[in-house]
Amino acid sequence: MAFFRPRVTREAEVRYHADQEVAKGFPQVLESAREAELALREAQAAEATPEELRAAGLAFDRAITDALRAAEAGQRATFGVKAYDDRIRRRKAKATPRGAMWTSEVDRLRTLREINRITGIARVPRPVPLAARP
Repeated sequence: MAFFRPRVTREAEVRYHADQEVAKGFPQVLESAREAELALREAQAAEATPEELRAAGLAFDRAITDALRAAEAGQRATFGVKAYDDRIRRRKAKATPRGAMWTSEVDRLRTLREINRITGIARVPRPVPLAARP
């Protein structure tokens, strides 16, 4: 008695092709993140108001998050369609040169986003209402 087992699930194929499409736009998304970072650094150097610094920091956060999503999609697509269903294949794919390149890029972008979230987004002081004062 022979059992037929499909090599790849249909869901994995769909996710693989979707990730390939998202990963195609990675260079453009990364460039927009660089531009947003440059705008934030220029605002910091010009000693902009806290509201302007906050807006620039949030714009950079959105741009770096989009770049991170594209990099993660590129990483998954590089690992291959079979890696969507098999954790061993994912682990082995990380050891390949292209897999290691994407993994380091994802780690770099995550670190950059977290640093921005901790130090790059200015906190705007809000006035305390009169009823809340002691």
